[in-house]
Amino acid sequence: MELTVSELNGETARRFAQAAMGHVVREYPHKLDHVLGGDEDALPPRVLHPCFYGSYDWHSCVHGWWTLLTLRRLYPDMPEAAEIAALANSTFTEEKLAAELAYLDRPGSAGFERPYGWAWLLYLHLEAGRHGGAPWAGRLEPLARAFAARLRRYLDILTYPIRTGTHFNTAFALLLSREWAEVFDPELTPLIDRKAADWFADDRACQAWEPGGDEFLSSALSEAMLMQRALGQEQFRQWFADFLPDRAQRRPATLFAPVTVSDRSDGKIAHLDGLNLSRAWAWRTLQPDMGAAAPLARDAAEMHLSAALPHVTGDYMGEHWLASFALLALLARPV
Repeated sequence: MELTVSELNGETARRFAQAAMGHVVREYPHKLDHVLGGDEDALPPRVLHPCFYGSYDWHSCVHGWWTLLTLRRLYPDMPEAAEIAALANSTFTEEKLAAELAYLDRPGSAGFERPYGWAWLLYLHLEAGRHGGAPWAGRLEPLARAFAARLRRYLDILTYPIRTGTHFNTAFALLLSREWAEVFDPELTPLIDRKAADWFADDRACQAWEPGGDEFLSSALSEAMLMQRALGQEQFRQWFADFLPDRAQRRPATLFAPVTVSDRSDGKIAHLDGLNLSRAWAWRTLQPDMGAAAPLARDAAEMHLSAALPHVTGDYMGEHWLASFALLALLARPV
């Protein structure tokens, strides 16, 4: 079934929820981020990660859970809401989360899921805190705090930002982490803002050398969304005008045109559907600061959504993660 609307509705919510419930508990196929220290470390995903063993990889399972909890909050009366709550109750137990936390203490786990999975775990914890009466946020908090501590240490040693449009992108990770920090760690927020300014404040006339062939994030627009939050409105608008000085002429042209996905059964090429969705999220978020070019941002968001929404489900290489980025785009509101 193709989606032709650019706003979230009950039918779409159920479709996304059913897809996510189908993959957060699907163990195989699975791609581990796991360093073996010996034969004894050769263990199946469900043993290594009793909470986040599904969805092809750990980080996709984490943001699959973010998708489920978000939909449960927004549509509490849909039939899937009760199923989501029951599954969360059996997944986010103290014992299972203690095992996830203990995994971080392994000698080979220092770089585990850095920084993409870290940011999504913080974002999941933030969402869990919006479900009053449920125990999930309290149980997830030690794991979230552990990743926040890792992020703080990482920012201390990261000399240069990583700008690639994949899991290693610095701006995207800080974007999600900053939202968590505003609620749970007031000292982390100014650190993120300082690092964002140090890395990106002097960027001018962005050339937007994208898309890369397997990217799912816009390096340029992820940076802009982070700066939108890290700077005051007046300062950001001046920075943004310098960063994309020709936006009224739809330049760089690549940022305004959806990308083509040639083979959705190829996990890397399927990333490009995510790029369309993440750009839609970005253009919707940035639109209020586009000035006279705001209609161009709106149109670009709609075109990117139209290109990607029909393909959120259908092939497991995209289905195990794309709904999260579709939800980010559909829920995007001005900062």
